Amino acid sequence: MSPPAEPARPEGGARSVIEEVLPGVVGVEAFADDPAATLFPEEEALLTRAVDKRRREFTTVRACARTALGKLGLPPVPILPGARGAPIWPSGVVGSMTHCEGYRACAVARRTEVLALGIDAEPNGPLPDGVLATVSDAAERAWIAELARADPRVSWDRLLFSAKESVYKAWFPLTRRWLGFEDATLTVRPDQRTFEARLLVAGPVSGFTGRWTVSRGLVVTAICVLPG
Repeated sequence: MSPPAEPARPEGGARSVIEEVLPGVVGVEAFADDPAATLFPEEEALLTRAVDKRRREFTTVRACARTALGKLGLPPVPILPGARGAPIWPSGVVGSMTHCEGYRACAVARRTEVLALGIDAEPNGPLPDGVLATVSDAAERAWIAELARADPRVSWDRLLFSAKESVYKAWFPLTRRWLGFEDATLTVRPDQRTFEARLLVAGPVSGFTGRWTVSRGLVVTAICVLPG
């Protein structure tokens, strides 16, 4: 199977959203589903009962993944979910995928250069009622309220949620262990568009530093863990 055509870049050749938060890493994104995108039989077998929305996002994000792998000089392969749903990448590759309404993206790198990647995209809108209390602690809710007063253009509660999703996606490949929302506490630096995650459980790392952006109606967060 030939790799799908690379999704079009934003008008004017501007840097993509995923490149804003992961400079130097191969990232591919799409803002619309490609009806010509196809799946490997092994992937298709996972969608026998999937609704159309699930099928479209699953297919397009894998088209992004295969385009990204092609940029590393690798052939197209099935991207199947493994433990806890984490994608199984070709040997020597680390990567992360995300999708939300109107956006699909993938980032990949060679394991010799990057130990782990975590990306997440969410709509730049408030979390549903009741969700914030389950994914945050009191200190996080305090800075969310403060930043919301200072800059209401950013849904800071959604940014917290997205950043914790990126934390989990970076954590799991390093540990093969579950990490709950309560197992990491975050602080955000609005001026630098970065965040710090302090882990509250033992592991190979004590925390992560990530980047975030708000663009085209999205909140996008990313973590890149380098060797050493």
